[in-house]
Amino acid sequence: MPNRRLSMRKILETLRLREQLGFTNRQIADVIKASPTTVGDYLRRANLADIVYAAGLEMGHESLEQRLFPPSLPSSVKRPQPNWAYIHSELKRKHVTLDLLWREYKQTHTDGLEYSSFCEHYRKWSGKLNVSMRQHHAPADKLFVDYAGATIDVVDGATGEVRHAQVFVAVLGASNYTFAEATWTQSIADWVGSHVRALNFFGGSPRCVVPDNLKSGVTRAVFFEPTINDTYADWARHYGIAILPARVAKPKDKAKVEGAVLITERWIIAALRNEKFFSLSALNRTIAELLGRLNTRPFKKMPGSRLSAFESLDKPELLPLPSHPYEFADWQKRRVGIDYHVEVDGHYYSVPYQHAKEEVLVRIGEKTVEAYLRGKRIASHLRKHSKARHTTAPEHMPANHKAIADWTPAKFRIQAQKIGPHTLAVVEHQLNTRKYPEQAYRSCVGILRHINSHGKEALEQACELALQINSANYRSISSILKTGKAKAVAVQAQQTLLPEYHSNVRGADYYH
Repeated sequence: MPNRRLSMRKILETLRLREQLGFTNRQIADVIKASPTTVGDYLRRANLADIVYAAGLEMGHESLEQRLFPPSLPSSVKRPQPNWAYIHSELKRKHVTLDLLWREYKQTHTDGLEYSSFCEHYRKWSGKLNVSMRQHHAPADKLFVDYAGATIDVVDGATGEVRHAQVFVAVLGASNYTFAEATWTQSIADWVGSHVRALNFFGGSPRCVVPDNLKSGVTRAVFFEPTINDTYADWARHYGIAILPARVAKPKDKAKVEGAVLITERWIIAALRNEKFFSLSALNRTIAELLGRLNTRPFKKMPGSRLSAFESLDKPELLPLPSHPYEFADWQKRRVGIDYHVEVDGHYYSVPYQHAKEEVLVRIGEKTVEAYLRGKRIASHLRKHSKARHTTAPEHMPANHKAIADWTPAKFRIQAQKIGPHTLAVVEHQLNTRKYPEQAYRSCVGILRHINSHGKEALEQACELALQINSANYRSISSILKTGKAKAVAVQAQQTLLPEYHSNVRGADYYH
């Protein structure tokens, strides 16, 4: 009994420290020389018995002990068991704990399990669930995404060619509600496009997306600091989502999506093994039908289905979608030319002249092209698809050319004149046919640099031929030099200039 009396003194001291001084469990544990878990158990028992410090002092140790530690029921008496499936489901709700659920259970069943037994019985029950169901995820907290390992064949009706469609899978952590669709590739465009359609399917955004370390989304799978693809990161910013790549060699991080992938392969891919599809859209219509059946199929070990769990858990907590869907954009590094333009698919877009020769990050969207330097946008243009053309914003041009004094029309003319009149004519053509002379700088540099690999004579001949065929631009001159056409034309012209009379030519009079 001395040990029990010591416990009663510790319990009373625990109540005093909590009520009068507001100590935390850990602070109380340091004072009474017990563990924080023991302190929590003391406070829990006192709360259930509705005992405060003053009342405990008046009761005495024996009465206090009987109230806090009631005698156990005989082993032949069975305590009422909680609805473990309900407990498991409720734990997925925000801020719900086993302690809270146990209190609610004891209010209905005063002769029910004590807290430690309650926790132990729940652990045993949940251990019988599969790994993905056993994990606890807050509603709308995480969306797990990956591609299935198997593909589905799609036949081209015109050519008979068979293509292998990839199957993208996304599953919400709390409800296991699943989205799947087929795409042609696992490229960044298809990867991001599937994410956009998945969020439309769910009707909202989760807080985090957990991808397996796929190259489309994670460019460098480093354990401590994985590098996220710029386009994927841009998509996440648009929807206000954080990307948390699954850690390398940590299978529990992706157990949820691996379970969803396995179910998708069994319920969708395997079910379609004998079907023939002649278009991606027809395949996706069939996948949508099978997906509806999968999401409404009752759970085996829990009440409800993926759909009902989604409606009660995830859906109310999803973040609203933006007013407009994400516009896919590719991010690429580009070096700004000396003419303060960057090249995208053969078209040239200006940036402020101060950034000439710097490396920038270019966001290439369907309708716009934007340039960023150290995270700040420095230029934005409507996207153009014309080749070898320039889009120049007047505000990007220098008020004077001191900042780019090394490159002036006069300097290009002097260099071209040293090579020959035809080269000079080509440079003049470049400078005079652009809205702004600066737009021709890149072409002039490229044309004049051919002297390093082909020499003056060859470049002059190539410029002469380019002028004759009315194609005095960098690409034509490069092609002429590469194929040697200018030299061949020159030889042919020289042959046509042989004299009419020659000692080895007999002439017409010889035959009279």
